[in-house]
Amino acid sequence: MAEIAAAVPGTGHPLPQPRDSRRNWVPYVLLLPGLVWLFVFFVVPMITLGSQSLQEGDVDNGYTFTGNVAIYGDALQSYWQQLMRSIGYAASATVLTLLLGYPLAYFIASRKGRSKYVLLVLVIAPFFTSFLIRTLAWQTILADKYPVAGFARWTHFTDLLQLVGLTNNDSLLSSKFAVICGLTYNFLPFMILPLYSSLDRVDGRLLEAARDLYATPWETFRRITWPLSLPGVVAGTLLTFIPAAGDYINSRLLGNTQTVMIGQVIDAQFLRVLNYPLAAALSFVLLVLILALVTAYVRKAGTEELV
Repeated sequence: MAEIAAAVPGTGHPLPQPRDSRRNWVPYVLLLPGLVWLFVFFVVPMITLGSQSLQEGDVDNGYTFTGNVAIYGDALQSYWQQLMRSIGYAASATVLTLLLGYPLAYFIASRKGRSKYVLLVLVIAPFFTSFLIRTLAWQTILADKYPVAGFARWTHFTDLLQLVGLTNNDSLLSSKFAVICGLTYNFLPFMILPLYSSLDRVDGRLLEAARDLYATPWETFRRITWPLSLPGVVAGTLLTFIPAAGDYINSRLLGNTQTVMIGQVIDAQFLRVLNYPLAAALSFVLLVLILALVTAYVRKAGTEELV
């Protein structure tokens, strides 16, 4: 049946339809569960943690809120080396995941049919195994009695690592190198998946047009592929750097006393030393530092689309 719109007499223009009031509150209702979740499991813990960092006392006698902001200065003075080390390790792992993940993501995006999905499954397959077990596996991989360490010594790769300060001897395990390797491996899928998402959306006709205009493969990559993949690069680096900066499992299992990261310090202060104000203050310092670095990075990258 043809729909007949009512018109204003003498004008021929349709009358304004009554506005459906349900459309005003439906988006808010849909957002409500997520907002409640964020409030209960993010805002409330952050407020509690901030209050805890400004308390004084001990476990036996209890803690009292005193507004002791000096704890932040003490935290920075005592553990700035571990904080900077964490940022350095996370940045190194992020660069390595980008160098390793970009070619792999490009290769997967260029595949067609079933092989593409098989490769994607292989990328996410490590997530089906515990983070802890995957890190423990690197203790075996890098152990002195196994082929990787033997090959590194035979090729004098360990000598190169000693030269740049990533190991203290001819052993790969219990070193900076081992910690960075563990971080790179564990967070590599977080880099590959956003990169694949961006590269898969690159219009192949643009690449074909570049070839028709006699552009070299390098020029095609530099002028078309890389700029169009920047959203994936930004998203991947953020998804890698942020959790890597707060990680403590890799430094504990693969490192030594000279590779302690800030996450390991926070864990010890909370669970063993039981110095809750100092642990909370260190958590906030790490949070603020990461937020500052991420904000500066995103502005420098100059991209608004992150996924």
